[in-house]
Amino acid sequence: MKHYRPDPTLRRLAWLGMAGLAAVLYVFAPTVGRGEEVVPEPTGYRMDAYRAPTPATLKGAQVIDTAQAEKLWRARAAIFVDVMPRDVKPANLPPGTLWRDKRRDHLPGSVWLPNVGYGALSAETDAYFRTRLDALAGGNRAAPLVFYCQTDCWMSWNAAKRAITEYGYTNIAWYPAGSDGWARAGLPLEQGQPKP
Repeated sequence: MKHYRPDPTLRRLAWLGMAGLAAVLYVFAPTVGRGEEVVPEPTGYRMDAYRAPTPATLKGAQVIDTAQAEKLWRARAAIFVDVMPRDVKPANLPPGTLWRDKRRDHLPGSVWLPNVGYGALSAETDAYFRTRLDALAGGNRAAPLVFYCQTDCWMSWNAAKRAITEYGYTNIAWYPAGSDGWARAGLPLEQGQPKP
């Protein structure tokens, strides 16, 4: 009895076909289980653990990537709002202790409104945020605004959501990659100064 041996070329083609099919299935499969967390969009604000994976969506806003952010930035077609929190000098520092603000590098031309991305804002911070946005937008609730912070930072998500749901702005973009995504793309940064 003679055993059938497939042609080695056919065997190689079959393996390549199976490997190609596996690669296609992997690419188009949901990301769950591949180390990428799917984060649902909450109904309210994020109240803690602000440095964590964020949702891919923000109801009422356009979510933009670095290429889209760069296009808006180069065309000067939107106002970029950096909401990175600012460290506050501790009240209990011993006399004579030097305190230096942590340097914040952000997208050139951005306006830094620190501490407005927390889930709950004091009346003072809320008034500061409202007033500064109104001044930036010239009172126009349809002015294009891009909110950002850093990658995996809920501060920009919260701030953009608040601008939409509480303040009535209608042309909001959220740039979740933030200043780190911008820097990874080799785009320029400048040292930011908080807007008084």
